[in-house]
Amino acid sequence: MELTLRKERVLASVIQGYIQGGEPVGSKVIAEEIGVSSATVRNEMASLTELGLLEQPHTSAGRVPSPKGYRVFVDRLMQVPELDVWEKRWIDSRLAPGMYDPEQLLSHTAQLTAKVSRCVAAVTTPGGAGTKVKAIQLAQTSRRTAMLLLMSSAGTMKSHMFRCDYDLTNDILRIFFRIFNENVAGKCVAEITPAFLQSLGASLGEMYSMVGAPMWALLEAARDIARTEMILSGQMNLFFYPELEAAGMHRMLGFLERQELFAQLLCQKPGRVTALIGRECGYSELDAASLLVSRYSIDGQDAGAIAVAGPMRMDYPHLTAILIYLSKKVSGQLTVLARED
Repeated sequence: MELTLRKERVLASVIQGYIQGGEPVGSKVIAEEIGVSSATVRNEMASLTELGLLEQPHTSAGRVPSPKGYRVFVDRLMQVPELDVWEKRWIDSRLAPGMYDPEQLLSHTAQLTAKVSRCVAAVTTPGGAGTKVKAIQLAQTSRRTAMLLLMSSAGTMKSHMFRCDYDLTNDILRIFFRIFNENVAGKCVAEITPAFLQSLGASLGEMYSMVGAPMWALLEAARDIARTEMILSGQMNLFFYPELEAAGMHRMLGFLERQELFAQLLCQKPGRVTALIGRECGYSELDAASLLVSRYSIDGQDAGAIAVAGPMRMDYPHLTAILIYLSKKVSGQLTVLARED
């Protein structure tokens, strides 16, 4: 049985009504909305139930969407709105305090996304083994200690302290600066391995005995850059959805805290918002959940994700519009910061 235009209208109305109210939607409400009789709507609801797009919980006369129904809605029926000017300005004002610090910008993005979605928000930091070293700086902190700062092509920065068993001078730090930037800048962080650094040290001759401590700091900073981190916000929001039973909600929260597994779900195709609904997520802990994922980029290169995780009853059109706007905003600002470094 194919979906007629009227069946599509009934399905979309049931889903939108259920998203807004959280209660099974009856035929009378739909009839008034689309301008047909209640009997006609009941017949269409029965057909949609046979197709597996709607479900009838308990003995209620109303219907709720099934995972399959949500999928049809997201793929074929929903219209993504353009955000109002005031909403864009509000988002911009909330992001403004972190606009010149990549880590603060992503943290603010996670908090903002959780607030507007009333779900759990997840933002991954730029990183990965393919990230390149942009530059290395050194700053002396005491007579024998200094800080190494590694700046990446993704706009992130990691620092590590090191201590030498000799007195540091500006001349020595300038030598370290030249050695590292000449031999390491432009390489992928995955190439910064103990074997590579040992080979580099051996090529320095008499300087080899002096570079052990700063090389260790460089190795640790490179490992930090390669490690994608995740910022979670809004976990308490899930407690406000009665359809998420306590046991299921705790399983879901437990999964979201397993960052390596969760991060794999966020590796979706860039350029669009991807919706994973129920069992499409691939993990039983998320069978009652949905996930919306948008990728952001830096200088045209895919860099990280902004995502919303919550019950299937989420406002897919509006949240899709929010994620599109946030991704563009974060991509643009991180690109500016990366080019300025």
